[in-house]
Amino acid sequence: MKCINKKVKNLYVLFTASILLLTGCGQASYDMPYTTDSEVSSFRIVNLEEERGVAEPFASDLCVVDADTGSGNPAITASAAGLFDVNQKEAIYAKNVHEKLYPASLTKVMTALVALKHGSSDMMLTATPNVRALESGAQVCGIREGDQMTLDQALHLLLINSANDAAVMIAEGIAGSIDAFADMMNEEALALGATNTHFMNPHGLSDDNHYTTAYDMYLIMNEAVNYSLFNEIIHMDSYTTVYTDKNGASKEISVNNSNYFIQGTAQAPSGITVLGGKTGTTNAAGHCLVLISRDSSSNPYISIIMRADSRDSLYEQMTDLLGEINN
Repeated sequence: MKCINKKVKNLYVLFTASILLLTGCGQASYDMPYTTDSEVSSFRIVNLEEERGVAEPFASDLCVVDADTGSGNPAITASAAGLFDVNQKEAIYAKNVHEKLYPASLTKVMTALVALKHGSSDMMLTATPNVRALESGAQVCGIREGDQMTLDQALHLLLINSANDAAVMIAEGIAGSIDAFADMMNEEALALGATNTHFMNPHGLSDDNHYTTAYDMYLIMNEAVNYSLFNEIIHMDSYTTVYTDKNGASKEISVNNSNYFIQGTAQAPSGITVLGGKTGTTNAAGHCLVLISRDSSSNPYISIIMRADSRDSLYEQMTDLLGEINN
């Protein structure tokens, strides 16, 4: 399924889509407003009179997916999956890509995107007591109240270690509160056309009103990879840094990337290089992964799997999905 060529950042602008009807009756023009209530992000492609006329959706430089697509190979057992050719603007594979699901820590791609858009890498962040106000068992890197680090350091801990305390520190540093930052996340989601997404927090710990779709994660990832720092971080297999506690004493931390492809534990198909991505796992979300990869000609691809039933299954399915690039 092909993509279109118009970027819309203002959600309340109406645009006109010209439709050429091949009936000998000439040309007709229709107004089609962007609406956040659209069932399918970035609109369906509208066919009129037995597909003789096609209205252009609003989306920009993006793949538009209206239904499952692909050969059925691979046989993806996860709840949703998508593989998108960024340059050719084509959905190679799509399964339930508009189904609303818990994203777990895939959320942190949007957290990083909003932080990079509204902050500077050298801005100093100070941790509040809220970095400890997380559910039991949540992934943390050990930040304490009063700790200070730059946004650059916090983003590394967020994306490499998937640290939920770093997510809180970033959100409060950028917006002043978790709620205000979530509002910024939702504004950015709508600006990207991610109309089936709603965020309640910057980390992805489960909330009934916190959800996205595989297609919307493609939209979000597609925007995030425009930032060089994001690309640099997600490609790193480990990270070590020094920050300060509330008394000014130095604290050193070393973390490893949670992405098996970056660790070298999982291997991409021949000719495919995984540049980086983001993992996500909770009981409610299952096992999730979004990747940016390239083929032997350096063409980029974004792939997403959501709600696989185990980590091993997640990486097996993602490897099979990436194999579709060569088919």
